[in-house]
Amino acid sequence: MDKQYYVYILASKPYGTLYIGITSNLIQRIYQHQAGLIDGFTKKYNVHQLIYYEVHSDAYQAVARERCIKKWNR
Repeated sequence: MDKQYYVYILASKPYGTLYIGITSNLIQRIYQHQAGLIDGFTKKYNVHQLIYYEVHSDAYQAVARERCIKKWNR
């Protein structure tokens, strides 16, 4: 089975803050964010709710998509 890459968006309910990330293990990564195991933006601003994800079979394609989403107007 080929490796899959996930581009995902997390949000915080109180503030509507968004976080866009990429991973090869979505379930593990979301758990890490929700458990506060990852220091940084999501832990500091309590951004834990998965609101969107998409699957890519190519890492370069996933990175390009992540960059594209990060350029969106919020």
